[in-house]
Amino acid sequence: MQLIKDKEFGGERPLFASHDLHLDHVTIRAGESAIKECSNIVATDCLFEGNYPFWHVHGFTIRNCHFAVGGRSALWYSDHLKMTDTIIDAPKMFREMDHIDIENVRMNDADEVFWRCNHIRIRNLELHDGTYPFMFSTDIHVDGLKSDSKYVFQYVKNAEIHNAEITTKDAFWEVENVTIYDSRLDGEYLGWHSRNLRLVNCHISGEQPLCYAHDLVLENCTFDASCDRAFEYSTLNADIRGAITNIKNPASGRIIADSIGSVTLDENIKAPADCVIETRERTSGTCEA
Repeated sequence: MQLIKDKEFGGERPLFASHDLHLDHVTIRAGESAIKECSNIVATDCLFEGNYPFWHVHGFTIRNCHFAVGGRSALWYSDHLKMTDTIIDAPKMFREMDHIDIENVRMNDADEVFWRCNHIRIRNLELHDGTYPFMFSTDIHVDGLKSDSKYVFQYVKNAEIHNAEITTKDAFWEVENVTIYDSRLDGEYLGWHSRNLRLVNCHISGEQPLCYAHDLVLENCTFDASCDRAFEYSTLNADIRGAITNIKNPASGRIIADSIGSVTLDENIKAPADCVIETRERTSGTCEA
């Protein structure tokens, strides 16, 4: 592997179609597509300031690097990336990629990141600002996530998420086969139109959570007092610890909680309208017409 150390590159495609390179303390200045159509690339302690540096790259490692604001859309159409200990200030990262493994990464503008990516493995990721991280991505495993981005995990399939702290809005819409463990989920309209969404040991905050969900499962979950009108038109099996403020028009299944503030069953409830709602003391909440 050729070592390139303490160098600067700029302009159009300075390292185009390179293979078997180790870039150490290299700076990519303003320009485009610095490392395009490459393979077997290692970048350590590098600074990326130009647009689109890693496009169509096959097999690469990025360690202890910094993507400045100008390094937008840096990682597209590539595969088999290992990224560790890196700070990203640029938006629109990770697009249509396969086999991404990242650890100890902070993204300060998480706008439209991880779109249409497959086989993502994440350990200790921070996402800040931006919208729609993980749109249309599949086969995701996360252990350690802090995110305040909006609309996270929309249209995602086959994901397992552990130890997440997510503050958002409209998260996990239209997901399929997603399980979330030991996490805090804070945001309005969580999990609408989902299929096979499972929450285990999670705390949920925000208005109107988990509506229009199909085959929803909650195990040992808790709810903030703000969670009203929960489960509207959902089919579910929910084990809730503590209190839930209000349940509205669940379609079918079973809900059990320590206490229920109120239950709304009105003329708009959808068939089969046979959801069993009960407290552990077998005392139901107050129904509202």
